[in-house]
Amino acid sequence: MINILIGWQVISILVVIVLGIISWKYYDKRYKKSETKVPSGYIWTEEISIDPTSGKRERVYYNPDTGDRFYKEE
Repeated sequence: MINILIGWQVISILVVIVLGIISWKYYDKRYKKSETKVPSGYIWTEEISIDPTSGKRERVYYNPDTGDRFYKEE
């Protein structure tokens, strides 16, 4: 009986570790730079954002069809 309980605890810990690694690897990719070219359908705006972590200026592009925003480093 003790072996079964220990087995379930080990499995639970492994599941938590695997989920932690997966979530860390794929966490919130919305703000990561994946492209340097502005995707089609996005329009230039006058808005400029300053990234608080790097201090770099980013131009904001807006897609009126979806409401999505794209940040391109200037």
